[in-house]
Amino acid sequence: MAIITPEAPMAGEGVPREPIRTTIPLRDGHVGERRDLRTVPFGDRFDLLGSAAAALAVSTLLFGWLTPMTGVIGWVVLSFVGFLGIYAVMSSLRADRLAVRERIVTALFYSAGVILLGALTFVLFFTLLRGSSALMNGNFFVETMTTAGPLDPLTMGGIAHAIVGTLIQIGIALLITIPLGVMTAVFLNEIGGPFARFVRTVSDAMTALPSIVAGLFVYAAVVTLITHERSGFAASIAISVMMLPIIIRASDVVLRLVPNNLREASYALGSSRWRTVWNVVLPTSRSGLVTAVILGTARGIGETSPVLLTSGVTAQMNLNPFSGPMISLPLQVFDFVKSPEPNMIARGFGAAATLVILVLTLFIVARLIGGRGPGQLSDRQRRAAVAASARDLRRMSPAPDGAPSSRALRRAAAPRRTASLFAGASAEALRPAPRTRSTEENPS
Repeated sequence: MAIITPEAPMAGEGVPREPIRTTIPLRDGHVGERRDLRTVPFGDRFDLLGSAAAALAVSTLLFGWLTPMTGVIGWVVLSFVGFLGIYAVMSSLRADRLAVRERIVTALFYSAGVILLGALTFVLFFTLLRGSSALMNGNFFVETMTTAGPLDPLTMGGIAHAIVGTLIQIGIALLITIPLGVMTAVFLNEIGGPFARFVRTVSDAMTALPSIVAGLFVYAAVVTLITHERSGFAASIAISVMMLPIIIRASDVVLRLVPNNLREASYALGSSRWRTVWNVVLPTSRSGLVTAVILGTARGIGETSPVLLTSGVTAQMNLNPFSGPMISLPLQVFDFVKSPEPNMIARGFGAAATLVILVLTLFIVARLIGGRGPGQLSDRQRRAAVAASARDLRRMSPAPDGAPSSRALRRAAAPRRTASLFAGASAEALRPAPRTRSTEENPS
């Protein structure tokens, strides 16, 4: 680092200006103490833990001794507010205003993450706990409700028909929404034009479309006019209406993040627009597109209102989505929990837990398929690349007898052999012919 010497004139002193000279400090080998950016200092930990303990103590005194306030939620809220106030005061004793503000914002972000994680954990464990009595029975996953009623025990009946119906409906919806959603996002980013703004506005507006409106639209346009009966296909179209704007919007955002340098490099190599999209843009944004599909699937697989109006309720197994009613897991949960019988309510919570487990399974499978970023190879692909490199090395290395071993080397060596043949023929032509004895036909 260059520094200005004290001899350099300062502006405004009335002296003639000279070029500012810089010098480089001499390195004496002294290295300062390295800062540890990973370990939290003891003072910061003391302020954090002490503020939390003080806030809990003050809230406990207020709720248990000094005031008539009661309730766990109020105690938690008051403890959190007190923690922020005490933590700000403790931090201001040794830090400036900017550091105090940074610590308070950091505490708020960590608190938001903890609250979100706690809410998700509570919902998951509460559902599993309430439905554990139904999940413990093996018949719950392989039987239907054809021979079981509200008063029958949990050892009879199951939700196999609802699981199959959910998989069929969400599969048809994915077959419709994935190509259409990704192609629409590619159109919005790679082609554009005046029509692209209208399409983006409509897709953004459809994101906030109420699910009951989508169900009514499909019921009026498909069930009433085309199929004339409720079916799994009509429910799949209703689910697609809810999934499509989510996939379009998320894919649009992901494709915008692809650097333009990659597109320009592909165009510079002579590639067309569609080969650039297929070989450069889509592989680069693969993990983001998988996330978009997951978001759309999570939105569609839990919809109840559109399915209630379009699929119908049945207790039998139906594998044909184009004929007859086909129930799904959200609709089966709705049908179970509206019953006053405890066994039916337990079946409802068991079906809800099965739906959550199914969504988590689909999420894990999708992350395994497309969770790797661009350029990241799996173990099998890495082994195949190493084997291909070894084959190329053996093919390009020279043979033991000195002859070229690859086709490219043989082609490169072929002109040299041809030139040597031409040189030998030219020398043979320029060599004088040998003298022969005269014959009777040519006495000379």
